[in-house]
Amino acid sequence: WSHKQLLKIVSHTPIEVDHLAAAQEAGDWVDVTRADIPDGPLYSWWSYRSAEWDTADKGRRLDHVWATSDIASAGHSSRVLRDVRGWEKPSDHAPVFATFDL
Repeated sequence: WSHKQLLKIVSHTPIEVDHLAAAQEAGDWVDVTRADIPDGPLYSWWSYRSAEWDTADKGRRLDHVWATSDIASAGHSSRVLRDVRGWEKPSDHAPVFATFDL
């Protein structure tokens, strides 16, 4: 929700962000979920401590689907099953799915 405000929090520290970007670049990985959902926040995690997680919408993107460039060049679609986070006794992560036309 605010990368700038979370710079000292796990998953947002500069070293983590830099290493994740370096791993993506080194493997020539394509972030297919972001390619499919290019605009706006792309959260897959909301704190279990917040009863109003959906209203506050202060999530983080912790779950990714990456593919090699040859696979990513095929057709694909992605989605985050946000509604699952609202189930009774849910995980704090919502499932992220990608479908590829191979």
